[in-house]
Amino acid sequence: MTLPTPAGEEPRLQTLAVNGIRMRVATQGSGPLVLLCHGFPELWCSWRAQMAALAAAGFRAAAPDMRGYGGTDAPADPAQYTMLHHVGDLVALVGALGETQAVVVGHDWGAPAAWHAALLRPDLFRAVAGLSVPYMPPGPVDLLSALSQQGISHFYMQYFQAPGIAEAELEADVAATLRRTTFSLSGDGAGGVAGMLEPGTGFLHATVDPAVMPPWVDADDLAYTTAEFRRTGFRGGLNWYRAIRPSWELLAAWRGLPIRQPSLFIGGERDDVLKFPTSRAAIARFERTLPGLRGCHLLPGAGHWVQRERAAEVNTLLLGFLRGL
Repeated sequence: MTLPTPAGEEPRLQTLAVNGIRMRVATQGSGPLVLLCHGFPELWCSWRAQMAALAAAGFRAAAPDMRGYGGTDAPADPAQYTMLHHVGDLVALVGALGETQAVVVGHDWGAPAAWHAALLRPDLFRAVAGLSVPYMPPGPVDLLSALSQQGISHFYMQYFQAPGIAEAELEADVAATLRRTTFSLSGDGAGGVAGMLEPGTGFLHATVDPAVMPPWVDADDLAYTTAEFRRTGFRGGLNWYRAIRPSWELLAAWRGLPIRQPSLFIGGERDDVLKFPTSRAAIARFERTLPGLRGCHLLPGAGHWVQRERAAEVNTLLLGFLRGL
């Protein structure tokens, strides 16, 4: 199956056997391999603009539907979504694509997957870029426990923990869910979505359903993504949040370790994620945690979906980073 890109070329979709699951991956171009890892709730096509730019610049772009999403298998058990599973998927994907090394790039949940792939397998992932979510080495306490210790019980990630509750909310009207989250978490929206929830409300409570989507939203990709989430539901993506504590337990041996390969961080100044106190603290520690950092860029006016909202700027930064390796 192929889907047209704005440049007229076509990424190729294929399904590969990867780490005990079937993974759908879109590839475009030839040259050094660059893996592109999406987050919640997106699919491979969130990287369409970057795939076209990478292919035109002489790279081979590969954007999978991550575990739990789209055409990739979605195990029902949240225990199958630890960070070791996601890193294992990326390691196996590099081999399935016939390569021995790659640069790994991630956005939202895809960013921790990319950071940890670089941390755990520096032999395989020669450089790493994260969008939206800064690198935080595995720490002495997991996020959910840290929230509880502070008396916090209404953070959106806590709402996502109980199976079935968030699924029912998000799946009631998939098209509206994706319109609302896409607009409200962007620089065009008011933000305040990925944070504390009012007691008794759901994740969508602070979102707005816009009359018209911003011009950076590709209508065909939104329709494609909506059809896929109608087919699969949201459980696979939500299971990433439900594996936070077991991931922390399994990463004990890497606590506090820096990533030494060349690295890059890009975020939107209006991104809800960068309003978390932990995110700003993580950026302030980059000198120690990312000693190979080649750039930290916060794009004015951009929100959470930075590689779509500011595709040209992100492409320029990413290609400059790759060419400098």
